[in-house]
Amino acid sequence: MSTVTSAVRRLVQAMPKAELHLHLDGCLRPVTAMALAAEHGIDAPRSHTAMFAALVAPPHPGSQAELLRSFDLPLLLMQYPDALARITTDLVEDKAADRVRYMEIKWAPAFHLREGLTIDEVIDVVATAAADAAQRCGVEVRLCPTAIRAHDRDTNVAVAAAAVAHRDRGVTGFDLAGFEANHPDPTLHAEAFEVARAGGLGTTVHTGELLDDGALVRRALELQPDRISHGASAAGSPDVIAALVAGGITLDLCPTSNVQAGTVATFAEHPLPVLLRQGVPVTINTDDTTISDITLSEEWLSCIELLGLTLPELWRCNLHALRVAFVDEPTRARLLDEFAAWSAWVPELR
Repeated sequence: MSTVTSAVRRLVQAMPKAELHLHLDGCLRPVTAMALAAEHGIDAPRSHTAMFAALVAPPHPGSQAELLRSFDLPLLLMQYPDALARITTDLVEDKAADRVRYMEIKWAPAFHLREGLTIDEVIDVVATAAADAAQRCGVEVRLCPTAIRAHDRDTNVAVAAAAVAHRDRGVTGFDLAGFEANHPDPTLHAEAFEVARAGGLGTTVHTGELLDDGALVRRALELQPDRISHGASAAGSPDVIAALVAGGITLDLCPTSNVQAGTVATFAEHPLPVLLRQGVPVTINTDDTTISDITLSEEWLSCIELLGLTLPELWRCNLHALRVAFVDEPTRARLLDEFAAWSAWVPELR
């Protein structure tokens, strides 16, 4: 039985939210996936129950490799402009319904080229759909094209260059993701990060999902990212914790996803509160709302119930997400004012 009261549950659900670690290809609605499979003649489950089972990863596969296999079907479906646009629109609508007022959407453009699209076309389609949905839903959406560790340097430089070229379309960030065990050295893609930074993009690196002593997070810091995507394994190294605190490097943490990846055995063992209370800046995110079968409200409620996070701590993480978001300063200031005005009536958050 949940120890979170109904009042707290309703409060968390009502909170205006910011989410910085969110993957487009991990957030397909099963109904949309079924329709796209039928429209494009793709062999996929034909019932909602079966499609849901195909899209949602097991609660604890035990490895990052097994978790990443959950993206195979979504990527098969996301090779067409209509599919990319529809899935983007769905995601913005779903997040808006959970009171997410600001979101950064990550996806790897180079994964969507099998049917003839170019990297620029992929970004154009997602940017157009995101902007249209954001305006209709009254939310702010920014985009973070993502390079892949397994791809060659030239491909990732091309992704970075295309991201920079679309800054006027809502692209504000650049990331690196992929199977870290087989590709542990992110500095091989330093040139892509140089292109992104020179073009004015914020940068982040996926790291720290594997069980180690923080060595992989330490190596990722050599790229001088603005933020780290995940980074939970940093808790195993006082030196890495000190470096994160000193550099003000935020960890965009995703506890449920980390359980699925085997980073931690259970949600209750996640080091989020340890990192936070040692001064590491953190944000709390879903990573993949469908693959992890979680809303941001539900993720936050689990942090309260299973990790002992307090409501004021949760709210501070939320405000911190806005402060480190890859967004223009007028928009950041407006959102911070809106969030502050909302919380002014809620003494539990002080």
